[in-house]
Amino acid sequence: MSELSLTITPETAGDATAIERLHERTFGPGRYARSAYRIREGRGHLLELSFTARIGTLMIGSVRLTPVAIGAAPALLLGPLTVEPPFRSRGVGSVLMKTALAQAKAKGHKLVLLVGDEPYYSKSGFKRVPKGQVKLPGPVDPARLLVAELVPGAFAGVAGTIRPDWEVV
Repeated sequence: MSELSLTITPETAGDATAIERLHERTFGPGRYARSAYRIREGRGHLLELSFTARIGTLMIGSVRLTPVAIGAAPALLLGPLTVEPPFRSRGVGSVLMKTALAQAKAKGHKLVLLVGDEPYYSKSGFKRVPKGQVKLPGPVDPARLLVAELVPGAFAGVAGTIRPDWEVV
């Protein structure tokens, strides 16, 4: 990573346009139809738990964490995690994710969920959610619904539908 002179900084409100363009290039217009995007609609992510990666002034990556609930249990939804295509496979995404998870843990959060590829995310402690234990509104491949416990045992007994944390149960 040192060959890139990478700098990881907390996201600021001024980063929103550049991050939206990065998401556009990476995920395309169909991203809004995805179930995880639908959960994030109407609810801001947490700037203090969202980070950007830069080389000099060039933003090359971003990760965001959004508060959600699983049944009555508070959790965070990781994503989007994105890196500019020319900088992929250089560890940028891993550094962004590890930074976000470490800060979430330091701030007392216990669970982080995401929809993604288990082989990639398992390196950062994510594991597949047992089928049927947690549901994401809308279509999602159950094999791609992953959870990381920031506190051992935090996922024990947690079940239900993932929803924005501001929705009343």
